[in-house]
Amino acid sequence: MKLPTSGSNNLENGQRRLAVLIDADNAQASIIEGLLAEIARYGIASVKRIYGDWTSPHANSWKNALLQHSINPIQQFPYTTGKNATDSMMIIDAMDLMYTRRFDGFCIVSSDSDFTRLAQRLREEGLMVFGFGETKTPKAFVAACDKFVYTEVLRTEQEPVVPAVAAKKTITVQVGVKAVKQSKVEKPAAKDSAKKSLPVELIRQAIEKSSDENGWAHLAEVGSYMTKVQPDFDPRLYGHAKLSTLFKKNTQYFVIEERGLPGVSSKVVYVKLA
Repeated sequence: MKLPTSGSNNLENGQRRLAVLIDADNAQASIIEGLLAEIARYGIASVKRIYGDWTSPHANSWKNALLQHSINPIQQFPYTTGKNATDSMMIIDAMDLMYTRRFDGFCIVSSDSDFTRLAQRLREEGLMVFGFGETKTPKAFVAACDKFVYTEVLRTEQEPVVPAVAAKKTITVQVGVKAVKQSKVEKPAAKDSAKKSLPVELIRQAIEKSSDENGWAHLAEVGSYMTKVQPDFDPRLYGHAKLSTLFKKNTQYFVIEERGLPGVSSKVVYVKLA
């Protein structure tokens, strides 16, 4: 029996056809709008499935999102306590879809390392793999994907920022035989910054590998190289919506130049080391 040709020959309007598989036990409904918008950057979500035990109260937050975004829920009862049957069902479905040869890539939405081998197998078949998970996702799964996006940057509902205010705490001090109450000013615990430290060395390496004899490198090639080396690289993790903005805001490290092309209104961005 002859298998159908690879999905790369069946692009819709020149875009990748993607299968989106969501682990409802391991992802939150608050990311759905940002998630689908992000996936639209990489191709068309031809299949959208979400897996979980829909009899469980844990899945209630997803139910409205399924109707609004036409996501097909797949029921998976837990066969025994402590075992995740949902992961197994996702992996089986992913392999079934892979063998149809109708897709150019897969989007796996989970922070679970159990999908590491699945991502590797899909890539071995010549398919693109886009991973989506929280920053706690094990590095093994992140590295197994062509591109990995942390879902923290996709949330539409942001928690309000509460100003740090020093609080007073009453403590009891023993003075001789008499207990005396005193007020002590406590400083709030420092919170971790939402922004990560800029990976300057990675960016330097990307520019050097992509540059011409004058040291200039095409911005798109620099971004592509960094994603290949570090699949979870994302300018949004460093407080910038776009890669070009990241370079413009760090002129102490980089020089950016916009060049016009003959007969083309848009400009091409080039960067070099400062």
